Amino acid sequence: MRSVTDKLKISREKLSYIVDSTAAPVAAIAFITTWIGAELGYIEHTSNHIPEISSQVSVYSIFVNSLQYSFYPILTLIFIFILTMKKRDFGPMYKAEERARTSGEVKKKDSQSMNNEVEELNPAEHVKPRGINALIPILTIIIGTITGLFITGKNACYTDLSSIIPNLNDSFTSVWGSLQELPNNPHTFIQKLGTIIGASDSYSALLWSSLSGVLIAVLLTVSQRILKLDETINSAIKGFKTMLNAVLILVLAWSLAKITENLHTADFITSLLGEGFKPWLVPALSFVLAALVAFSTGSSWGTMAILYPLVLPAAWKVCQLNGFSFDESMMIFNNVVSTVLAGSVLGDHCSPISDTTILSSLASSCNHIDHVKTQLPYALTVGLVAVVFGTIPSALGVSSLILFPVTIAVLYGIIHFLGKKLPE
Repeated sequence: MRSVTDKLKISREKLSYIVDSTAAPVAAIAFITTWIGAELGYIEHTSNHIPEISSQVSVYSIFVNSLQYSFYPILTLIFIFILTMKKRDFGPMYKAEERARTSGEVKKKDSQSMNNEVEELNPAEHVKPRGINALIPILTIIIGTITGLFITGKNACYTDLSSIIPNLNDSFTSVWGSLQELPNNPHTFIQKLGTIIGASDSYSALLWSSLSGVLIAVLLTVSQRILKLDETINSAIKGFKTMLNAVLILVLAWSLAKITENLHTADFITSLLGEGFKPWLVPALSFVLAALVAFSTGSSWGTMAILYPLVLPAAWKVCQLNGFSFDESMMIFNNVVSTVLAGSVLGDHCSPISDTTILSSLASSCNHIDHVKTQLPYALTVGLVAVVFGTIPSALGVSSLILFPVTIAVLYGIIHFLGKKLPE
């Protein structure tokens, strides 16, 4: 889109913001993505330590019910739409847009983009780009992940059902039709689907689908003689190297999460909060904590790995200490599930060391620091509105059907009164 936005005199900072802020929020609220596969694994591991939840609610239904509290990801997408329709900006972004529209400079003259860091991954000059070579491997990952979730989930459900149903046939239709025999009693299509996906092995599904995508990409490259086999393997290794930092962060995050779990940190936090701490404050506290951790580590996935085993048990115990019923406790629990992911996305947007923030700068050929400076005020604005007018009232029991129009109206007012009209 760079050539298109350059012709329209849209600054690279604005392009980077749109790219960054329409990526992670979509992945965070979509029904089936690699992000959600990882999140389901974290939630399942944590909820298994809470018998009241694991015996009555499937993991996928927890995720689906948490979407109504995902204010920041949804409001970020709406915020971009309002900015675009009203042609207004404020803060550093307005200066960047004013520069681009008045002088035609889509980026500062003295700024340097980070494209040289990925120059070695650019295609060779003789290569003719074909969209199908990107589309097929990506579809392989998507379809493979969904298929893997269904297969592993069906096998897990079959194991559970075979203990209570004699002579159960190991076929998908047989397992699907017998799911209502499970203790959580899933009757509807959505409940059965949630039970299967919730019982799936997301790790295996992601591993085999991504590996299949790589192999398909290699076959396409070699069969079309785009690169020789040794050049293809070397190119793949270079691609793996770009993920090394993210892998290290995840490994360290998993290690830290395991340490905090074995130290019973959740119990310690609960004892510190005690009965005097109000449960409706837990989602907001989780949101802020997730944002701080994500900002410090630059990793949404690492933040989820650290905080889910920490805050979910604490949230449940705080609710029980305050005498909440099961439904009231689940409302807070689902809210915390969403706020950890939403806070992770906010911190990810604000962090200069975030992989998605860096990739947005690279893809848009924008100076990285300029991207961070212009995006930060917008991300903090949406985050503040989300937690004050969304997360806290929802934890008090206000319906999301009321809160989303209210938060959208607040964002509209901020853009209308604080934003400046861009020059034509």
